[in-house]
Amino acid sequence: MATPAMMLKFHTNLLLTIGNQTLITHKSKQFTKNSLARLFGTNGIRGVFLEDLTLEFVHDISLAIGTFFRRGPILIGHDGRDSSPVLAKIVCSSLNSIGIDCKMGGLVPTPALEFATRNLGYSGGIMITASHNPPKYNGIKLAASDGVEVSREDELRIEKIYFAKKWKKGYKIGRTDREPQIISSYVKGIVSHVNSKKIKARKFKVVLDLGNGAQAAAAPILCKELGCKTFLLNEKIDGQFPGRGSEPTPSNLSKLSSTVLNHKADLGIAFDGDGDRSIFCDEKGQILTGDRSALVLTNHLLQKNPGSKVVTCLNSSNLTEQIASMTSSKVIRTKVGSVEVSRRMVPEKALVGFEENGGFMYGKHNQVRDGSMTLALALDMLASSGRSMSEEMDLLPKSYTTKDKFSCTREQARKVISELKKEHKRYDTTDGIKILLGKEWIMVRPSGTEPIARIYGESDSQENLELLMSRYTKKIKSILERIH
Repeated sequence: MATPAMMLKFHTNLLLTIGNQTLITHKSKQFTKNSLARLFGTNGIRGVFLEDLTLEFVHDISLAIGTFFRRGPILIGHDGRDSSPVLAKIVCSSLNSIGIDCKMGGLVPTPALEFATRNLGYSGGIMITASHNPPKYNGIKLAASDGVEVSREDELRIEKIYFAKKWKKGYKIGRTDREPQIISSYVKGIVSHVNSKKIKARKFKVVLDLGNGAQAAAAPILCKELGCKTFLLNEKIDGQFPGRGSEPTPSNLSKLSSTVLNHKADLGIAFDGDGDRSIFCDEKGQILTGDRSALVLTNHLLQKNPGSKVVTCLNSSNLTEQIASMTSSKVIRTKVGSVEVSRRMVPEKALVGFEENGGFMYGKHNQVRDGSMTLALALDMLASSGRSMSEEMDLLPKSYTTKDKFSCTREQARKVISELKKEHKRYDTTDGIKILLGKEWIMVRPSGTEPIARIYGESDSQENLELLMSRYTKKIKSILERIH
């Protein structure tokens, strides 16, 4: 899977190049098995607008997607990036040209589009977004008719169609109309899964850091429906993400923390650019890691639904198994990536799915990451228990996780992983490498969306975790210096 620095370049002669290696030309129409999975990364297709995501490429990949879906109507939505409306129009026009009808949903969060795709009866959904990437990036995420991201196998099928250039032929021009019900359908669906009466009775005060992103179109409406008094940060949708950037991280959420304290709010929450991930702040102003907030919500939901299934990635906390065992529930591990978790949830009929990065999935609503659904579940938990968020967190067993990243190419990351394998006996190479060190673990994997590799770790104390991360960061740096 390509990182943005290695993203495919599409020139007027349709010469496809990664680095210095030519994989396919329009004239020869040859492609190899290795050229597959080069367009889709960990979560959709992403690249720099007009460099990686040229208008020609978006047109052609739209034809491939339309050929895959075969029929309409297809629901189209986009985030608040400056280039998103342009790309959405190209997608619609391209689909119309091969006879497929579209409905344009406009600016909506990704999970709202996914929910509407299923709930309103569409053949598929296309979201124009680059999620948390910087403003110059954009991308394409696909939802199948069930409202869940298309599988890895279907991504390969779409790529095969793209490279072969064998598009569906339309015998008439398709139409593009508006779809006005996405947000209302989405909010109504979320509210149906929580005890709104109890939530309203608590009269919660909630701080929403909307990050200048797409949840500004939905989260405030949801909070109003649930009787919350809201305080808004970065509420103006802006494709440059001037407030605190498109990705919520502990380092850029100080204003969320201080606003929670100043207003004596019960909860704070920050969303990423397209609104499918969320990071919480408790009433004491403490920013919670995605892992810890996912665990506390999982514990709450499993207590209500014992004997359920939880799907999560290899890089999330080992406490997941401990919490699940208390309700005779089962944990299923996958590779990193929301597609991996979502698509595994469907056949397993899992109640919960999550990633360590703040992506939480509630199976009874939709098997996708959903920032607003996660907020509603947190409010439902607090309303049901009568406890504060910090008190809920204190009930969890103690464990400490963290993550970092380092710049490298995918080839360099592979060499790092190879060297680490030589130094250890207990490891899992399902996705990168997860080194098992008794109660501790370290995981290294190349990003599917950026020219970096990520390093994750877990230990039984903050001090031990810092020592663990420091040791392996130095080790990786040494390996990179040797292979340059």
